[in-house]
Amino acid sequence: MPINITMPALSPTMEEGNLSKWLVKEGDKVAPGDVIAEIETDKATMEVEAVDEGTVAKIVVPAGTEAVKVNALIAILAADGEDVSAAASGGGASAPKAEAKAEAPKTEVPKAEAAAPVAKSEAAPAAAAPAAAPAAASGGKRTFSSPLARRLAKDAGIDISAVAGSGPHGRVVKKDVETAVAGGGAKPAAAPAAAASAPSAAPALAKGPSDEAVLKNFAEGSYELVPHDGMRKTIAKRLQESKQTIPHFYVSVDCELDALLALRAQLNAAAPEKDGKPAYKLSVNDMVIKALALALRDVPDANVSWTEANMVKHKHSDVGVAVSIPGGLITPIVRSAELKSLSAISNEMKDLGARAKGRKLKPEEYQGGTTAVSNMGMMGVKNFAAVVNPPHATILAIGAGEERVVVKKGQMVVANVMTVTLSTDHRAVDGALGAELLGAFKRYIENPMGMLV
Repeated sequence: MPINITMPALSPTMEEGNLSKWLVKEGDKVAPGDVIAEIETDKATMEVEAVDEGTVAKIVVPAGTEAVKVNALIAILAADGEDVSAAASGGGASAPKAEAKAEAPKTEVPKAEAAAPVAKSEAAPAAAAPAAAPAAASGGKRTFSSPLARRLAKDAGIDISAVAGSGPHGRVVKKDVETAVAGGGAKPAAAPAAAASAPSAAPALAKGPSDEAVLKNFAEGSYELVPHDGMRKTIAKRLQESKQTIPHFYVSVDCELDALLALRAQLNAAAPEKDGKPAYKLSVNDMVIKALALALRDVPDANVSWTEANMVKHKHSDVGVAVSIPGGLITPIVRSAELKSLSAISNEMKDLGARAKGRKLKPEEYQGGTTAVSNMGMMGVKNFAAVVNPPHATILAIGAGEERVVVKKGQMVVANVMTVTLSTDHRAVDGALGAELLGAFKRYIENPMGMLV
């Protein structure tokens, strides 16, 4: 029987994508785990892997096609021993109804792509999130799996997070589920939580002005219309929802940088050589990431996310870092930053930043996180207030370091100073708690040796 390959949902909120490139052609044999295509989403270009073995009988959607809906048929695979020409002519119409139902996108829960790692929050009814989203492990980490593996696990009534994955990067594939079912080693699937524990539905977002309402104010021929791309739409939707649903509160403080700049220069000078280049080159931003991560460790009540039913207290400081890319921005995440050395954070950020600009990040590398840093100091900005990015409860805006006159022991001296502003979700982080967090951050910045011990 022909196997239908459909447009996958590469993130929980994805509704459509651009099929940018096919890496196979009709007649090619593929095996589970083989990369067969590249899909461009609003944030990144992702590789699509085959989940079944067979021969590519027909490519339905050609490379370069834009706005392909999730679950739309994009190719047909002939199973082993099946006539390829018959599969090509007979595929598509007989897609299994059960699988189509399982893959259909459902009503979106606000910011499902960044759902906090708490069992109650994630155990929303099946209609609350797309079935194609990566399954969430009971321990809080996501279990990445193929759509077919998730369907088989669901049919067998087992918890896919308990299945060991043998696919690329530990991805759970069909044979892993079959092995678990045969061996009886997988946990039963958790019963859905009561509907009352699920986050409440997002309020309706106000629509922007129509083209007609705006264009009537301008002379014809004095402008051009540039259609919004997927990234711009996503940014607009997320930030509008943030401002409509989160009561923002702002706290600012000035931090002296002289000790930090001196330590940074000393550490960079001591960097060992690797392949003829320094093994690391620390930036002020790398040290800001570390300082914020340690401050959240020291003030754990601020390392939280808000849901209608729970306060989600995170065990690690997963710090997102805003990176500007053509057409918008993306926030790759340094996981457990409080446990990593400055050199590890620096090298990880260089890799994440480079792949972010090339739109090569994987969803798990920019979704989630517990806080974020937005640094516009290198652009000469003295201070600003950033918008909280749900499900975070905090975001730290970093201004430029500059020489200022400060008073020390009754004497005016010149020091390098930067202004930072903490934006908080006032439902989760009150003013006093925000001030405590910012005080801890300031201590690490002004006494940076504390970041090394």
